[in-house]
Amino acid sequence: MPLKDPAKPSKKRRNSSEDVQAVPPPILTGELDLPSDEEDIGLVTDDEEVDEFPEIDTGSDSEEFEGLTDNEEDTTEEELEEEEEAEDSDADSSETDVDSIRVFPKAKTIVSNITGQDKRVYPEIEPDYDSDSSTEDAPNRVGDVPMHWYDDLPHIGYDIDGKKVLRPAKGDELDKFLSTVEDPSAWTSAFDKNAQMDKPLTNDELDIIRRLYAGENPDAGYDPYEPTTEWFTGKGKEEIMPLSSAPEPKRRWVPSKWEKQKVMKIVRAIRQGRIVGSKPKSTSKLTFYSIWSESSSSHPAPLPAPKPRLPTNSESYNPPEEYLPTDAERKEWEALDPEDREQDYLPKKYSALRLVPAYDAFIKQRFNRQLDLYLAPRIQRTKLNIDPSTLIPKLPSPGSLRPFPNYKSLRFHHSKSRARCISISPDGGWVVSGDESGQVSLWEVNVGREVKRWSFDTKVGAVEWCPRLDVSYFVVSIEEKIHFIIPPNLPGPVLSATQALLAPSSLPPAPATPSFVKWITPPTSTWSAAKPILTVNLPSSSGLPGQLTWHRRGDYLASVSTSGTQGGVWIHQVTRRHSQAPFKKVKGVVQMVLFHPLKPHFFVATKQYVRIYNLSEQKLLKTLQPGIRWISCMDVHPSGDHLIVGGYDKKLCWFDLELSDKPYKVLRYHTRAIRSLSFHPSYPLFASSSDDGCIQIFHSRVYNDLMTDPLIVPLKILRGHEIREGLGVLQVKWSSRQPWLVSSGADGSVAVWCS
Repeated sequence: MPLKDPAKPSKKRRNSSEDVQAVPPPILTGELDLPSDEEDIGLVTDDEEVDEFPEIDTGSDSEEFEGLTDNEEDTTEEELEEEEEAEDSDADSSETDVDSIRVFPKAKTIVSNITGQDKRVYPEIEPDYDSDSSTEDAPNRVGDVPMHWYDDLPHIGYDIDGKKVLRPAKGDELDKFLSTVEDPSAWTSAFDKNAQMDKPLTNDELDIIRRLYAGENPDAGYDPYEPTTEWFTGKGKEEIMPLSSAPEPKRRWVPSKWEKQKVMKIVRAIRQGRIVGSKPKSTSKLTFYSIWSESSSSHPAPLPAPKPRLPTNSESYNPPEEYLPTDAERKEWEALDPEDREQDYLPKKYSALRLVPAYDAFIKQRFNRQLDLYLAPRIQRTKLNIDPSTLIPKLPSPGSLRPFPNYKSLRFHHSKSRARCISISPDGGWVVSGDESGQVSLWEVNVGREVKRWSFDTKVGAVEWCPRLDVSYFVVSIEEKIHFIIPPNLPGPVLSATQALLAPSSLPPAPATPSFVKWITPPTSTWSAAKPILTVNLPSSSGLPGQLTWHRRGDYLASVSTSGTQGGVWIHQVTRRHSQAPFKKVKGVVQMVLFHPLKPHFFVATKQYVRIYNLSEQKLLKTLQPGIRWISCMDVHPSGDHLIVGGYDKKLCWFDLELSDKPYKVLRYHTRAIRSLSFHPSYPLFASSSDDGCIQIFHSRVYNDLMTDPLIVPLKILRGHEIREGLGVLQVKWSSRQPWLVSSGADGSVAVWCS
């Protein structure tokens, strides 16, 4: 228990005295509550000197409390508590007792310079004295103030007492480098902005940094694979009872009448116009733009101004003599208008640069330059440094793609008019050709010898050989008629089979729906090689059939007329002797038709489109858009997956029927209109003829792999036909067994091209 010091002066006497003198330490006979090491601070007297701690009688503890038992110690503690309560009640005596045993620095009393009265001043607190650096507060108490505000000041902030914290001394870069070399733990320190110095990092902070760099959780005690605590699953943890057993309220399923009335009231107000929807607020505040600021990144950068041309020798102040004009040239230049002059100046010669006068047209020239920059539109062209050879596709050499026709083997001539059409027999040994004078000639491919000639009253529109091998005959189309002709010198079995097919002893039954096309067979007694064995009379005003095409089985024949109903398209069946028009109405004028080589599909080409129909299902499958103004010809690949289309606008389009309705590739190798196209039935070749008198031979390799594109390589240009009245090569056909090509031209010649 702290005891009262009888020798301590009273409070009034201490305040009245000017100088406070140190009081000798009292002799304590009880316990004394001393501060710990952390609370051990110095005492300051009036003279700002640290007072010594009061001396303690070390023998008092042993003498007074050595013989006390536990009960006596409890009794002593109760007495101490009673005495403390008594001392708290008496303020004066308590204050005197506390002052007698206080070990903290004492305050001093001075006279204030402002008020002239006494005031108590406590000594300055030294927080850094005998304290742990890990728990001490930062000496700089500037808070969140940016530290760059103190860059030009000698201090970096203020401490807790409001005094300036001076900037720590810093060495140059060499000192920093040497300190890092000498101190192995320099890399574990970090720069403190408030203290403006490097402070070492603890092991825990270094471990957090290492974990962040490694992408791990900063907390070392975190376990990502901690087992899940199942709170509501498992035996004994099931929730059986609901959270509330109250019955479901009626408002859950019955609409609110009050809300209905409220909504209807708002609806009536909107209908009557008493409630008007909020309109977008228009800001009348003017918007200003900085025209001299940099343009935003969303807009393209301004184009650089074009550079003026460099001066020439004539613009020199001392040009060569040959650049100086004569008197006649000077007068002629002055007589011309300024717009007609080649140069807006006359070369002049001066002996020295200092003798050159000022340029009289300087202002005008600068003004014209500004007009050019302001009014003339400019675009920026990016120049690409590309080797032209890299743009050419790498194609195999034509020599490695042999065989293909490359020279004219023989020539057959129609002397009267143009050789309009040709056809080759299925065995490849015979050619039948027709001209516009009505002459049809049959001749051999190998030697060019004419075997037979037929004459008709009107011009021949088309000839086509039947693709069947067990029979042999061809068809010829003239005005509103199609004639079936048997060639001479046929073997007996083939001749009898052909006659039985075209003129059977018993006619097939008539179809249920009558046709406008009539099939006529002359009497048996009038049969001869010079006359057709069967004639098909087309409807009147149907015109000249310009194209004939066979189905692969040789039973169906399609004809396209230049005019007539149903688009001029008729499909004739030889075995049933029946003809039918597949279309009641066709959009556009039909130019050409083709049968699919494998499927029951029918290709119909109008002026600008190619439509594919399914004959068995009688529906449109696809419409191809070649982008040609006027389609002239087409042909289908033997595989049936590819189609080539030519037009009068010199374009050849290759279609992949399984890929798209747009052309896979467009070829422009002819200079005039394309007249005919033809795929070879067995070799990877196709040919195109044009009015420019040329025949283009292409290698067309089609792969079974759907991921591989077709290989199209131009091989040869065949020239041998003359251009007559703007027409060149009218039709080309391939031999079925050899890489040979037969062509007919407007000059009346039919040529055979061999490899």
